[in-house]
Amino acid sequence: MTNGVLPADLVTRNRQVAEAALRPWTPAFTHGDLQIAHVFVDGDEVTGIIDWSEAGQGDALYDLATFTLGHQEHLDDVIAGYGTDIDLDVIHAWWSLRSLLAVRWLIEHGFDPSAPGCEVDVLRSRM
Repeated sequence: MTNGVLPADLVTRNRQVAEAALRPWTPAFTHGDLQIAHVFVDGDEVTGIIDWSEAGQGDALYDLATFTLGHQEHLDDVIAGYGTDIDLDVIHAWWSLRSLLAVRWLIEHGFDPSAPGCEVDVLRSRM
């Protein structure tokens, strides 16, 4: 907000949404950066997952949120394959939190968080 990258109402609303991620959760072994570029598939079968550098104990819903970040049209399919009750508010919260935290880093490293489908679009989708 200070640098005028994001409007105050967008940040405020997404901070409110992000609060749902800050709740008690059952620890699980998580990838930590599960995104489509790290998953290999052959047809409908996952054949491998790479880049386990951020793996550790965490919130399993964080991995699901990261995997679907910017691709909310696939969220229902991912949840159907996951096979348990998923709190969509928590998925949305992780989308907001991760996007809010990433905008500054992306800009500082020469990336455009406003490109179609990227973090700013994710934040706007929560409005």
